[in-house]
Amino acid sequence: MNRLNGELPKVGIRATIDGRRRGVRESLETQAMDMAKIVGKFIEDNLRYPSGEPVQCYIFEETIGRVPESARCEEAFKKNNVGVSLTVTPCWCYGTETIDTTPNIPKGIWGFNGTERPGAVYLAAAGAAHGQIGDPVFSIYGKDVQDSNDKTIPEDVKIKILNFIEAGLALALMKGKSYLSIGNVSMGIAGSIVNSDFFSDYLGMRNEYVDMVELKRRIDEKIYDEEEFEKALKWTKENCKEGEDCNNIEVQKTLEEKNKDWETVVKMTLIMRDLMIGNENLKKKGFLEEAEGHNAIVAGFQGQRQWTDYMPNGDFSEAILNSSFDWNGIREAFILATENDSLNGVAMLFGHLLTGRAQIFSDVRTFWSPEAIKRVTGKTLSGKGENGLIHLINSGSSSLDGTGEQMKDGKRLMKKFWEITPEEVTKCLNSTKWCEADLGYFRGGGFSSQFLTKGEMPITMTRINLIKRLGPVLQIAEGYAIDIPNDVHSILDRRTNFTWPSTWFAPILTGEGAFTDVHSVMDTWGANHGAISYGHVGDKFITLASMLRIPVAMHNVSDNRIFRPKVWSSFGTLDKESADYRACENFGPIYGKLKR
Repeated sequence: MNRLNGELPKVGIRATIDGRRRGVRESLETQAMDMAKIVGKFIEDNLRYPSGEPVQCYIFEETIGRVPESARCEEAFKKNNVGVSLTVTPCWCYGTETIDTTPNIPKGIWGFNGTERPGAVYLAAAGAAHGQIGDPVFSIYGKDVQDSNDKTIPEDVKIKILNFIEAGLALALMKGKSYLSIGNVSMGIAGSIVNSDFFSDYLGMRNEYVDMVELKRRIDEKIYDEEEFEKALKWTKENCKEGEDCNNIEVQKTLEEKNKDWETVVKMTLIMRDLMIGNENLKKKGFLEEAEGHNAIVAGFQGQRQWTDYMPNGDFSEAILNSSFDWNGIREAFILATENDSLNGVAMLFGHLLTGRAQIFSDVRTFWSPEAIKRVTGKTLSGKGENGLIHLINSGSSSLDGTGEQMKDGKRLMKKFWEITPEEVTKCLNSTKWCEADLGYFRGGGFSSQFLTKGEMPITMTRINLIKRLGPVLQIAEGYAIDIPNDVHSILDRRTNFTWPSTWFAPILTGEGAFTDVHSVMDTWGANHGAISYGHVGDKFITLASMLRIPVAMHNVSDNRIFRPKVWSSFGTLDKESADYRACENFGPIYGKLKR
């Protein structure tokens, strides 16, 4: 169920038509409206919101041939909470009179490729109009000519429609929601300097701030659901097994101290969730204000060091909230960034909204060349790891879905939560140990999830960076979470903090630019963190980035998978990366010009 305030945005579908009466328009009414109905059913049958509900479409009841009908449609879209607009047409229409000019929502047009009527001519004219008024549109045109009575959607058109709608809904779902900063800047990490201009102008989001002392207050004053706490603690004791304590024996915590820490981290988890989305049960205890939450679609927890120097760290809370399950069962993952890295949190949010799946948060920690692996382990890797690996590892926000224990057709994957079985939840939990925190890093203790991502899962690593006078840029690297021999993993892992979750990442190389080799990927990455999504979904990120006017600084997605607004070609066709920068700068952030 939708756990945030506000209705879920609908997909608005509008059928445009040649406005000439006395035979022309009348002959096209049924065909045009049938296109709208067919595409609406296709979308509703194939897409769900990240919260699990089927995507809803609103089809404007009239065909649109002139400005008055366009105006009536715009008003109807507002009343029906339309967040993304798709126009369909089988014919020529009056361009500027029929296009959707509703501000700040993504727009696409599917022009039917048929020879009886010039749908392609309208598509080109409407695209030119959108470019001229500064409201880019996604043009969808099938590669093969269809007969006029053909009511199917070609496969290439289906791909573009789904890509456009998924990205458009991601944009619409973010609008008006909050990023909740629990704490402030962690250890000087720039991503945890939460930039309100970026959130408001590019994402349409607001920023909420809570000092970490609020966690302590709620713990001390029992501002949480005590009945749920008992349930959560029981579940945790039964399912979350302690792993190795890496601390010297003389400084290790006692069993009593560890048990107390377990109680604290479970309470922290409940409280962080309540801070994000509220909790009606708190009203029964008289905490009306605290019951409301902050309507946060994403949050970050500072932790280090003002909290972790004397209280248990947030690793358990971050890992469980980011997973697709907890003591209440299988549910939509939350998005919670460790070290309050808001920019990595946004990349995680993009991945979640685009795929409906839980996300992994990692340090982009170490490049291991084939030569270094051979020197340290005596082994030579083959297959996808033969060119070297990037070790993705960090305490905190890696979802337990990242263990790779969910399966379909004999392959490992990270499922959408409504596809996960209870047996897979058990496997994810059994593959995870909870190690006592390294008391050198975390003086207050806590428990870090320890697991190894099982391959060979396709994954995509992304990151948002803010650059002075440039603004935000997005980086994308598709690749694989690969299996390496256990003895090799053990040797390499124990050279760093082995109590944390590990993913061995082999990016797909193109032999050019940032993807010349694995070292180049590591060397070009713009920050210390990366957000990891299941699947090769870089194309989805690129489509969303173009809607938000965020240029893509590096990617290894093939040209035939990239879908941006048609007007992007006006900024250059030979060097598409540079053209993307120019287009994003020209049109500016979708919700207003960033103050620089």
